[in-house]
Amino acid sequence: MGKVLEVNNLCTYFFTDKGIVKAVNGVDFHIEEGKTLGIVGESGSGKSVTALSILNLLDYPGKIVEGEIVFNGKNLVNSSISEMRKIRGNKISMIFQEPMTSLNPVLRIGKQLTEPLMLHQKLSKKEAWVKAIDLLRNVKIPTPERVINCYPHEFSGGMRQRVMIAMALACRPQLLIADEPTTALDVTIQAQIFKLMNELKETFNTAIMFITHDLGVIAELSDDVVVMYCGQVVERAPVNKIFGTKKFEHPYTGGLLKSIPKLDEDLEKLEQIDGSVPHPLNLPKGCRFAPRCKYATEKCNKEMPELIKVEEDHFVRCFYPEMGKDYE
Repeated sequence: MGKVLEVNNLCTYFFTDKGIVKAVNGVDFHIEEGKTLGIVGESGSGKSVTALSILNLLDYPGKIVEGEIVFNGKNLVNSSISEMRKIRGNKISMIFQEPMTSLNPVLRIGKQLTEPLMLHQKLSKKEAWVKAIDLLRNVKIPTPERVINCYPHEFSGGMRQRVMIAMALACRPQLLIADEPTTALDVTIQAQIFKLMNELKETFNTAIMFITHDLGVIAELSDDVVVMYCGQVVERAPVNKIFGTKKFEHPYTGGLLKSIPKLDEDLEKLEQIDGSVPHPLNLPKGCRFAPRCKYATEKCNKEMPELIKVEEDHFVRCFYPEMGKDYE
């Protein structure tokens, strides 16, 4: 399968009055067509900024200072505003966080669904209306002929998220970016949304970039996984190598996996990673995770480890990747 998206050494900084925040610093990954890449990490790890960088939706004072974002062989970093308008919502779509606030509250669902179809697909108003009804039906919304005339406030959170997915898939994008699309939804609705996304991926061969902090979701949906910490990729591998038995692992990944509660274990206290994420304006000189890592040495505190290949398709940013698997 071909690569739909390839991100090389992406650096996105925010130039604030108090200093430079290196929100994304040297990120590398790729997504193949028909595959799902899961991006996981704590809040502030750079997941959402990476997604916004891909679509060039960064607000001031954010700026891409280095790197490539190659989509279908074209570097989007060098694309003009008009070129990006042709791509956003058409070839690359995004489902944003918070379904409760992502839809325009004063416009009917039909208006919001038909706009991208008329703009990108050059459909007439009547043709766009018919297709919009089909899209609502595809995302399992009952009575779409009635729903299309409703306002967002008439829907539950799960229904709004289905509408957001329908909008994102309106033009059958090659890449769908889903930024924590099930935030604030209950677990039964989450399961329905995940099932729907998998069905749509199989139907249209869409590549999906799924951003979350939930490792269970990553294990369920992803083909490949990127683990981020402090704006960097600390581990990248197929999902079976992240969650299965392995020889190598970043200590941060190991700590995250240890913190997941298990049904077959009776624990008085869950495992946790000591310490907290460093302030973005006061990052450690060496490895970003060194202050919280029990394996850290003087070398870790002074030098920044590279993202090295430890196995086929498995990369870890650590001087001692064989120790991470024993993290406790």
